[in-house]
Amino acid sequence: MKIIHLSDLHLGKRVHEFSMLDDQRYILKQILEHVAEEHPDAVILAGDIYDKPVPPAEAVQLFDQFLCGLAEQGVEVMIISGNHDSAERIAFGGKLMEHSGVHVSPVYDGDVKPVELEDEYGIVQFFLLPFIKPIHVRRCYAEDEIESYTDAMRTAISHMERNADARQVLVTHQFVTGAERSDSEEISVGGTDNVDVTVFDGFDYVALGHIHRPQRIMRDTVRYCGTPLKYSFSEAGHEKSLTVVELAEKGNVSIQHIPLTPKHDMREIRGAYMELTDRAYYRDMDREDYLHITLTDEEDIPDAVRKLQVIYPNLMKLDYDNARTRGNQVLQEIEAIEKKSPMELFAEFYETQNNQPMDEEQFRLMQEIMEQVWEDKA
Repeated sequence: MKIIHLSDLHLGKRVHEFSMLDDQRYILKQILEHVAEEHPDAVILAGDIYDKPVPPAEAVQLFDQFLCGLAEQGVEVMIISGNHDSAERIAFGGKLMEHSGVHVSPVYDGDVKPVELEDEYGIVQFFLLPFIKPIHVRRCYAEDEIESYTDAMRTAISHMERNADARQVLVTHQFVTGAERSDSEEISVGGTDNVDVTVFDGFDYVALGHIHRPQRIMRDTVRYCGTPLKYSFSEAGHEKSLTVVELAEKGNVSIQHIPLTPKHDMREIRGAYMELTDRAYYRDMDREDYLHITLTDEEDIPDAVRKLQVIYPNLMKLDYDNARTRGNQVLQEIEAIEKKSPMELFAEFYETQNNQPMDEEQFRLMQEIMEQVWEDKA
């Protein structure tokens, strides 16, 4: 059985105030073309369909067109909601769409029934588990001891009706310990949203969403496919692709990647103003790409953004690297702070105020409080 694994479309997203809708429309059309060439049995969408719980109308229309394009090709579609989605909005109309081969995870209620497809090797069970927090699982299984995200995932999986003889595919949207993040992902309370990869033992393939860089976690069959587009300059060096999974007999899984070509790439360039504005420098360059430009001039260039946008219309970000900025520790500290989790920041604040670090009990208590605040956002 051939499966195409997608996630984190983030339809409606804006990057540095640039709307990505045209780029998303372009890449979804390209994905439909690859689907037509590959003839998969199923396409998985592992969460974060939209960038906001209440997406703009244009994003909803674009996703509707994409789903219609998949349904017209007769492919089965498996969809779950992610942490950026509204689970209720994603689930709306799910029962009706089943008749078109579009299977949508309902709001988590503790009862995850598999979608079953069959090929010459037998049955493949697809378990569609949307983004969950411990509070979601506690509501359904109050008798279980659920303190962490790993506990929640383990409990949710333990109550699935799994056929040991069938091949089993889990579709879920979580942060698995060890995954490499990008700047475009939402950071939660430090460490509390981690899920240990061992909870996925026994599944033939785990189709993950949430992390934007394509990668395997501990083994090839537990995998993030990554975003189809770059959404931050920390991803400038990433290669975006489609993940194609083939399940033969149980235990025999092969994985390949099909490169995706964006309408506009996202790149970083640097140099002096006169160098970057020299026609010889940019003559053979795609000047429509989304750019982060770092100027190395010692003196600021007046109205540099407007002047550079005459040549590079999709300039997203401009900064300087010179003696002044290298000596500016404040900016460096701000950038470092932005990368820290709330728990790390509070621990540093506590140590500064009290001239000693928190003890284990204080750390545990604060972590529980932050976890509760994080869950209350549900």
